[in-house]
Amino acid sequence: MDRDEGPEASPGGAAEVGEPPVSDPKDPEEPRMQKPPGSPLVLPHTLQELLSKDIVQVQLIPEKKGLFLKHVEYEVSSKRFRCSVYRRYNDFVVFHEMLLQKFPYRMVPGLPPKRMLGADREFIETRRRALKRFINLVARHPPFSEDVLLKFFLSFSGSDVQNKLRELVQGVGDEFMTCQFAMQAKEYLPTDIQIQFAASRELIRNIYNSFYKLRDRTERIASRAVDNASDLLLFGKELSALGSDTTPLPSWAALNSSAWGNLKQALKGLSVEFAMLADKAVQQGKQEENDVVEKLNLFLDLLQSYKDLCERHENGVLHKHQRALHKYSMMKKQMMSATVQNKEPDSVEQLESRIVEQENAILTMEQRNYFSLYCLHQETQLIHIYLPLTSHILGAFVNSQIQGHKEMSTVWNELKPKLSCLFAGTSSVLMLPLSAQEENFLPS
Repeated sequence: MDRDEGPEASPGGAAEVGEPPVSDPKDPEEPRMQKPPGSPLVLPHTLQELLSKDIVQVQLIPEKKGLFLKHVEYEVSSKRFRCSVYRRYNDFVVFHEMLLQKFPYRMVPGLPPKRMLGADREFIETRRRALKRFINLVARHPPFSEDVLLKFFLSFSGSDVQNKLRELVQGVGDEFMTCQFAMQAKEYLPTDIQIQFAASRELIRNIYNSFYKLRDRTERIASRAVDNASDLLLFGKELSALGSDTTPLPSWAALNSSAWGNLKQALKGLSVEFAMLADKAVQQGKQEENDVVEKLNLFLDLLQSYKDLCERHENGVLHKHQRALHKYSMMKKQMMSATVQNKEPDSVEQLESRIVEQENAILTMEQRNYFSLYCLHQETQLIHIYLPLTSHILGAFVNSQIQGHKEMSTVWNELKPKLSCLFAGTSSVLMLPLSAQEENFLPS
């Protein structure tokens, strides 16, 4: 490739990750500086350390009427800062925007959608859960957890929260401008960073797809438990209704009048056990929704934020770097043309000045590109730190199944002896086991 033509565009329209500027060609065999001991690139955290950074609760408070529409407020309680504040959804939106503005090269979790017209309680509860996951991921993210934005959002109880959040970021600059390692980020990166980035992105995409399916299956399991509870409750109510039937006994059935009376009394009593079974099934469904589905959603939110970060890296800093290189290439061509055509010295000097400015812009873009890769490397580590959460999720699922089946089995076993009342006063022949030949005549 000619030195003045700029990089060849990839099929997606983005320059190759981490490509150096054309004004500073590098020998591919040039030895790179080794990562110094205690490199800031390496995250020292464990999953337990991240989870213990803070526990933030987000609870709905009663709706308040505005001038035209009702709005929902949340009580946000931080264990770390030992305080509770009230926040509206739009406060979360501004907080999210400021995080992206200050930390464009980090995994900023997404927010749930804004309230739609006619939103019901289910939508509001789903959004509350999503906001809780969002703020907990932010509160446990290493750079975010030490930033003034988070402390302000979780502890400031005054008015005009949104404007004050904007003021905290105004004039400060993003992380590239404030991080002490930004200008040396390239020296901490492995030589095969581009290969590692592509491989990590593919791996995490596959993990996301698998966990997405696991979450869907778990939601269906929890939903079936709730549906099962409803069926058990209705089953018990039907037995109770049958036992409470007051229809007069026909005279031709008077010979067995005691049998029907005893049967009704027994059926009526069984509804209590079926109500208990329904309650156990509901508890199991809710436990799996809270302990399993929500943890899967938390991990999916984290994985999605990584995917979003990769998109920002390619469509943001890399795209700007490519445009800067293209502009530089055009200026160099103009400079060569002006030199050949012997144009006025002033115009040549202006062009040279613009080229110098563009070279500085390219250098800045290159430094931002490497810092973006530096942050991506750390965010990839963060994903892998969270991976052991899988064992927590599976453990919660197994424990829920064991506990749920054990409790329901206890109720079923308590119910079984009561079935003998159903046969009180009936012929003992009916209690004998059916032969295999007789069973063939029964419907399957």
